[in-house]
Amino acid sequence: MDWKQAWSTTTTTTNGALDALAPVCVPFAVRWDLAADRRDKLRTPEHLKALMAAQKEHNAARSTHATAKSQQLTARAASNNPFAAGRRAARVASKAAARHERDTRAKLKAARVNYPSTLKARAIQAHSLHTVPTVITSVVMSGAHLTVWPAATSAVLIGANVAGLALGRRKLRVPVDESVSLEERQLMERLDPSYWVEHAPDRGLSGTVTTPPAMEPGGIRCEIRLDGTWTVKTLADKADSIRALLGARTALRIRITSASRGGWAALTLATRSAAAGVSSLWTPDRIPTDPLSMSLGLDTETGDEVLIPFDERLLVSGASGTGKSWSFRPLMATAHLRGDLLLIDGKGEEATVWEHACRVAVERDEITDAVDDAHAEMTRRKADMKQRGISVWDGRQLTVVVDEGQVILALISKDKDRLQRLIELSSLGRSRGVVLWWATQYPLTDGGAPGVHKLIAPNLLTRFSLRVAGTTQAQVALDDCAHYAPHQIPEGREYRGHGYLKGYGPRMLRTWTLDDTGVRTLPKSIWTPGQSTGGQSPRPLHLVKEAAPSGALSNRDKALAAVQAGARTAKDVADRTGLNKGTVSREIRALTGDGAVHRTADGRLLPGQQAA
Repeated sequence: MDWKQAWSTTTTTTNGALDALAPVCVPFAVRWDLAADRRDKLRTPEHLKALMAAQKEHNAARSTHATAKSQQLTARAASNNPFAAGRRAARVASKAAARHERDTRAKLKAARVNYPSTLKARAIQAHSLHTVPTVITSVVMSGAHLTVWPAATSAVLIGANVAGLALGRRKLRVPVDESVSLEERQLMERLDPSYWVEHAPDRGLSGTVTTPPAMEPGGIRCEIRLDGTWTVKTLADKADSIRALLGARTALRIRITSASRGGWAALTLATRSAAAGVSSLWTPDRIPTDPLSMSLGLDTETGDEVLIPFDERLLVSGASGTGKSWSFRPLMATAHLRGDLLLIDGKGEEATVWEHACRVAVERDEITDAVDDAHAEMTRRKADMKQRGISVWDGRQLTVVVDEGQVILALISKDKDRLQRLIELSSLGRSRGVVLWWATQYPLTDGGAPGVHKLIAPNLLTRFSLRVAGTTQAQVALDDCAHYAPHQIPEGREYRGHGYLKGYGPRMLRTWTLDDTGVRTLPKSIWTPGQSTGGQSPRPLHLVKEAAPSGALSNRDKALAAVQAGARTAKDVADRTGLNKGTVSREIRALTGDGAVHRTADGRLLPGQQAA
């Protein structure tokens, strides 16, 4: 047997048990020390002098009272007449002496309060009051066998007092990793129960006791015992007081939630990010094997991957500069590789990157055509499902992405028919495999320029929010989880792509990102109405660049050839080439800019040479 190892194990176990018991005894020890300190501060020479004078005066008054009572008894014996002068004088003197004794007793009591005995002496006196009687009781009750329980009870009380003080004053050994920063070390020291209980009353936190803090991947975590009327909500309202008590910087995120048991709260200080050591770059390997889920990012506190439904309607909110576009791209890439993707881009920058891979709509006519085509596809699938007797679409999913929502609504707000079709896409499309994803910088449903329509927002059940402008935007962005406070996410490049997911809990997530180069490596698949049929399996998830056959004309060459052959409108070009309207509009804009095609005042298209 390895005695050294056994001793080490026993010591470690004992210290661990004592450390666990110490927070329970800290309030008792603190109250003891505060009372002892108060008594010590009152034991001044001035108060001692006043006590001695009061004792002297009281002793003199007692002596005088005793003499007066003796004289009263003598006067009674000398005369049987209660109204005799001698008896009346003795009676008055006795009453005066008694009154004076009561006055001096009151003064003596006040002097003793001002100059109290030490708390240790009072404890010894209190324990003596039960120790002596219990010992006598044990002896008296003993017959053939010694009765020890009265004395044992007294000994247990004395031992409990001593043990409580020892444990409460025990300096806990907070395990601190050598890799912790100076800030983390300071915070852990101030979260120590002995420091917390001593200074908490100064910040209005009396009645709360912490457990020894622990360093976790996402930062420092400890639990707080809530005594009296404290609740998790009232403690959360005191977050500023906790920050001041810990001396934490303003930008440090403090999260207060319910612990695993009643009467306790969990305090988390986000001094670290569990996602810091993992690259945020998205690749197709991040696509889950479950076809009904997709990867959003990592939990910054635990490092766990966070999945969201793939076939659910989605709202993504984020102010300018928060990384919304790059955070949204991995989700769009997942939708593109698993099914069909239609991007309705109100600003145009994203469409420039995605136009080679999927169908995009930027200009007014492209956007209206895209809404019409998506709605027509939804209607066609309804008829197909009815014909096949199914209630849920079993083919490829068409994901309709709207980015930026405010621009799109401003564009079609007066077109009631297309606005209604967009609303129906959000409410009716999911079961038919047409899913709407909405992104906006302005998560507002009211006002002159809403970022999401008030009839569309309730249908977007999955919601993710990066930093937004204020509480009103937070309410729309996360609905009943607005208390996650996405408007309080710090600014700065290090927090780009960081946000909160509705229903996941107030734990910040770091999303995956996809740069322009990553988007350009996606395979080309341009969706056109009617191409999706039920029962199709998704195409393989391979990133390849589709090479055009040798000698094949590009879309721009086809559009130019059609104009040279006599096509005078975009519709004529689309009919002649077989290209979709969005592609035709884009290529004509490029040809017009190059001078190869000229658009007349009435909108007719002419070859550049003929226009000249």
